[in-house]
Amino acid sequence: MAKHNAPTLPARSAARLGAVMALYQREMGGDPVPKLLHEFHSHRLGQEIEGADYVAADEAFFDDLVTGVVARADEIDALITAALAQGWQMDRLDRPMRALLRAAVYELLARADVSAATVIDEYVDVSHAFHADKEAKFVNGLLDTVARQVRG
Repeated sequence: MAKHNAPTLPARSAARLGAVMALYQREMGGDPVPKLLHEFHSHRLGQEIEGADYVAADEAFFDDLVTGVVARADEIDALITAALAQGWQMDRLDRPMRALLRAAVYELLARADVSAATVIDEYVDVSHAFHADKEAKFVNGLLDTVARQVRG
């Protein structure tokens, strides 16, 4: 467990970031889920890459996010599309944003053990790894809309 003053992410936060990276990689190359899981367990999660240490992730949580997004892709994409501004489609979003939103919406749908507020806050934080503040506000608004729909 990370100390409060340590500049590392908690294990679930690291799992979320890893899942977004894995889902992005899957969209880029079409890698099958078992290959992605193996690669991330062996070479990414908790490893040093290009001089940066990756904190150990909650691997079971990571696996659930990646496999769950793939298994429920159509349902997840429909929820995201419904929450987009009128006239917008998923293909207008860049790949990192699609990966992030898919992981977050899966978590809102399938992980009732995590509060909607935590999910939204965590993925707004993840968005800063890939995007500017404007996109973080977009993530916050879209996930709030989806959360109200799926969590009531």
